[in-house]
Amino acid sequence: MKLDKLCVVYFSPTHTSMKTARAIADGFGMARRQEIDLTTDRSDSPIVLRDAVCIVAAPVYGGLIAPVAARRIGRLQADNCIAIPVAVYGNRDYEDALVQLRDMLHTQGFTTLCGAAFVGEHSYSRPGMPVAEGRPDATDLQKAELFGRKAFESLLRQLHISDIPDGSSRYFALTYADKAENLIVCPEMKGNVPYKTLGPSTPQAPVVNENCYGCGDCESMCPTGAISMQGGVSVTQTDLCTKCCACVKFCPAEARTFDTPYTARLHQNFSARREPECFV
Repeated sequence: MKLDKLCVVYFSPTHTSMKTARAIADGFGMARRQEIDLTTDRSDSPIVLRDAVCIVAAPVYGGLIAPVAARRIGRLQADNCIAIPVAVYGNRDYEDALVQLRDMLHTQGFTTLCGAAFVGEHSYSRPGMPVAEGRPDATDLQKAELFGRKAFESLLRQLHISDIPDGSSRYFALTYADKAENLIVCPEMKGNVPYKTLGPSTPQAPVVNENCYGCGDCESMCPTGAISMQGGVSVTQTDLCTKCCACVKFCPAEARTFDTPYTARLHQNFSARREPECFV
């Protein structure tokens, strides 16, 4: 049996999951790396992965994996693959998201090695009422890299591998005698099974102001295709909007805003810094 590459898989409208997953991959250290960005990939075709260690990172919405992220991650099909599930949440709580992601990947053929929950700036965060503003920050990314190193050490130990090259040039395959599922024991992770249930989402979307000059950036970055250009300005189809607020955060003209009373509640109740939780 062998593992010959590292796959970094993420759904990351505002780049927090992407940054976290990449930092974990840097710590893990296998140099043969593949990235799979599911953020704007609306295909429904299967993605088959073989002989890989897969870091799979996704944002948390309401204590579960964001539904659109879960659907896209559901396309992954594993053939002799190790999974490292990573939930990225906006400083409130990740609740059942990590165990949900772990269980999803298990049903798709992965053997779970370990997992973690990291903090990213909340999608509702805005100037004057920040919620985990700027995260993951340098400290978070250092902890993510350290988690990656510990995950690599755990994998070597559980597969009974001791002879690997030193240094950063790790272009090699990890070879081992038995199926990974017979060798690897995943630690317990925080979360409940059965998972919590989400209530219906309120139809709402960012609004466009007079600053919009029709550059189209928001249209290209929208994960669900909810944004189109009409009459030289951007228009959002509310029923398709997931309220990820990527269009708000990255608009070059500050032409989009999203006002919700939840921002004030989050700022008031969940501004105290929370730290990553790693299970390895």
